[in-house]
Amino acid sequence: MKKSLGMHIYVTGVNHSSTPIEIRERLAVSGDHLPEALGLLANFIKQGLILSTCNRVEVYSVSNGAASQQAVDFLKAHANVSGAELLPYIYCFQNEAAIRHLFRVTSGLDSLIIGEFEILGQAKNSLEEAEKAGLVGHPLRTLWHHALGVGRQVREVTGISRNPLSVSSVAVEQAAKAIGDLTRCKALVIGTGEAGRLVAKALKERGVSRITTTSRSYEKASAMAKMLGGSSVDIGSLGLELTSCDITISCTGAPHFILDLKTLENVMASRGNRPLAIIDIAVPRDVDPEVKHLSNVFLYDIDDFTHISERNRKQRESEISKANQIIESEVKRFSFQWQAMEAKSVISSLVEKADTIRQAQLKRTLKKLPQLTAEEKQSLEAMTQAIVQKILHHPIQHLKQDTEEGEDYIRLVTELFQLDRNKPE
Repeated sequence: MKKSLGMHIYVTGVNHSSTPIEIRERLAVSGDHLPEALGLLANFIKQGLILSTCNRVEVYSVSNGAASQQAVDFLKAHANVSGAELLPYIYCFQNEAAIRHLFRVTSGLDSLIIGEFEILGQAKNSLEEAEKAGLVGHPLRTLWHHALGVGRQVREVTGISRNPLSVSSVAVEQAAKAIGDLTRCKALVIGTGEAGRLVAKALKERGVSRITTTSRSYEKASAMAKMLGGSSVDIGSLGLELTSCDITISCTGAPHFILDLKTLENVMASRGNRPLAIIDIAVPRDVDPEVKHLSNVFLYDIDDFTHISERNRKQRESEISKANQIIESEVKRFSFQWQAMEAKSVISSLVEKADTIRQAQLKRTLKKLPQLTAEEKQSLEAMTQAIVQKILHHPIQHLKQDTEEGEDYIRLVTELFQLDRNKPE
């Protein structure tokens, strides 16, 4: 894709490979707060969406202007962070690089756990929420649907997701590494969302016979426990439950700590020398990181899964190569489609603007000539239409042609005629 295209694609954000969790959790947008964040984004960007997961927080946008800085300004305002704190970690991609990055994201190549499936559902939900907020027009919607299709294609054609791992299954593996034989352990799962459900399922598959669930909604915790054949407790009894469990995996969407230092100090005082493994896979984190300094507490957050992630990547190297070939082919295909879509959009905007001017001028003229008959008015209408068509004929023909070796007529026409194609359609 030529860098001079009138309508640009941007991605601006941070992810697990470039940014520590301390920064990512400040930028994170939970599902409950996504509408509010999109409302704020609308003050900075006319057409865009937010993709926020435990691995990343990214803003995707389509704009005539330079939208990267607007996205940075949004992230700073949303998280109340300074440029000095954010800029060392943030990345900004444009056009082909942005398309390639998005296709890698939806294909699971840019995740902590290579080939994980959750990202497809998260990307789909991001699009739906941005559409509800009125921030998605035809260009961005087309890009996003293509990206979801690439993600599905990569998984169907390659073995990238064969015997897939997930953050939840890796959390259970980390617990096993810390504690040992899980069949003799009692586990507590805090959170009943999708991550909590997957954690509980992974624990059961690993042979953990005693699983207790809890969340802000006792009804949801009880329903999940019933499905697992386990038990549930009210979240107000969390401290008491922690005194008897061996493993705690926390994965809520709370904006604050669920387990603070004082609570864990009291818990450990009543446990004697029995160790407690705590796996915190929430972003923002559920557990105060100071807890890791307590004796007999083994605390891990999502950034501690790197060794498992690297092992998973090495096991899938050949499939990653195949996936990258598919992605490169799809980047080229979409870039060509985008070029054609750009030309069509410019032609439509150009014709619309010219006809608006024609109609306005014709209306003024007809007011000055009240004596004209209906037939004469019709002839005058036809004449003005013909003039506009003849004036636009050559610009439109150039826009329809392949301009790889010539002027960038898309940009040129957009600037000369001051066309506004930045609004969602």
